[in-house]
Amino acid sequence: MTLFETILFLSAGVLTGIVNTLAGSGSLITLPIFIFICGLPPQVANATNRIGILAQNIVAVKTYHGRGHLPPIRHLWWFIIPSMLASVVGARIAIDMDEQMMNTTLGIVMVIMLIVTLLKPSAWLRTRDLEEADPSRRPLLNIVLFIGVGLYGGFIQAGVGIFMIASLVLVSKYDLIQSNAIKVLLGLLFNVPAFAIFLLAGDVHWGFGLLMALCQAIGAYIGARFADTHPNAKQWIRYLLLAVIAISAARFLGLLGT
Repeated sequence: MTLFETILFLSAGVLTGIVNTLAGSGSLITLPIFIFICGLPPQVANATNRIGILAQNIVAVKTYHGRGHLPPIRHLWWFIIPSMLASVVGARIAIDMDEQMMNTTLGIVMVIMLIVTLLKPSAWLRTRDLEEADPSRRPLLNIVLFIGVGLYGGFIQAGVGIFMIASLVLVSKYDLIQSNAIKVLLGLLFNVPAFAIFLLAGDVHWGFGLLMALCQAIGAYIGARFADTHPNAKQWIRYLLLAVIAISAARFLGLLGT
């Protein structure tokens, strides 16, 4: 990598840690970085991306837990077990997919997430008058939702945080802060079996993955500790996400060449 590409790589890692801790979709930044800057094949980029996710989520979970935002683990089994089991299947699907199909799939995901980001669903989630959280009130719906979360998270991961937050807020009635705390815990847990599948398949690039993980861990600490002191941070992050997603979608779909 050139000096500029190295600076871009490191900056993207820190930013991704912040983005994922505040809301989600940071993988929409790291996947294009791994593919277009580092030159990794899509399958290897998808697998390598999990190292940073694990690192940042360890830091974020510890920080959220220390600040009292994480509910007791006994209340979260409705989410943990379905998502962890389904993530193995999702990872297996990703490994078996050829490179062209993976590029097309990533491009379609980017287009969908561009629409979701433009609509900014988090705006009304933050102002909703929430009832007391009770995930056991709708167990079947929670199981179905988080089977879907695990499948998608194991398969690609990019954007899964948005779906988790929406499910946790709208169905289980957690507030946004608790939803973010639960989201990073689930992201940590269901990525463990998924990463094991990728590792056994030999699809992990440790050099790029560990360097990105270090940057993401720093970003996760910043995001979890100081997010509420920077009221405009999310707005600027959203603008950057829109630009990255739009350009990446065009690249993956072959609209801008290779």
